[in-house]
Amino acid sequence: MRFRLTPRETSFYDMFAASADNIVTGSKLLMELLGADAPARAEIAERMRAAEHAGDDATHAIFHQLNSSFITPFDREDIYALAGSLDDIMDFMEEAVDLVVLYNVEELPKGVEQQIEVLARAAELTAEAMPNLRTMDNLTEYWIEVNRLENQADQIHRKLLAHLFNGKYDAIEVLKLKQIVDVLEEAADAFEHVANTVETIAVKES
Repeated sequence: MRFRLTPRETSFYDMFAASADNIVTGSKLLMELLGADAPARAEIAERMRAAEHAGDDATHAIFHQLNSSFITPFDREDIYALAGSLDDIMDFMEEAVDLVVLYNVEELPKGVEQQIEVLARAAELTAEAMPNLRTMDNLTEYWIEVNRLENQADQIHRKLLAHLFNGKYDAIEVLKLKQIVDVLEEAADAFEHVANTVETIAVKES
C-alpha cells in the first residue's frame, strides 16, 4: 500500500460498512418476499421502504462528510461513485418490492428466486468487503466473485424473459413481471458497479 505522510479521515470506512450492512437487510427482505401472501408483502414493503430511507440517510452522511473533509482516504470521485452505487442497490431492491405490491402480483415467475439469491450473496460479499477498504487487503476475490455473480444474474434474467414471452402470460401480466425482473437485474448491475469502483480504488492505492 502507498505510504502517506498526511492523516486521513477514517469515518468514511464506517459509513461505507454501515451502508453495506443495510443492503444485507434489504436482501433479506427480498428473500422474505418469496412465498409471502399479500398482507405480508405489504408489511415487507414498509420495512423495505424504511431500509431504503436509512440507505439514503447513510449516503447523504457520506456526501456531507466528503464536502466537509479536507483530507479523504481515497479520491473524492471514487467516494462519490462508491456511495452512489451502494445507494442505487437499495433503490432498486426497494423498487422491486414496491412494484410487486403495487401490481398485486399473485405469483412471481420461476427464476425470480434465483435472481434474489444472487443479490443476497452479492450483498453478503459487499458487506464483508467494505471493512477491508481500510487496509485494501483481501479484496481481489471480492470483485472477481461479484463480477461472476453479475454474469450469472444476466443469464437468469435472459431465461426469465424467455419464460415471460412463452405465451403463458397475458400481455398486461408480462409488462408487470418484466418490469420487476428488470429492476432486480439493475440491482445486480449496481453490485457490479460497486465492485468495479472498489477495484479502481485498490489499484490507485497499490
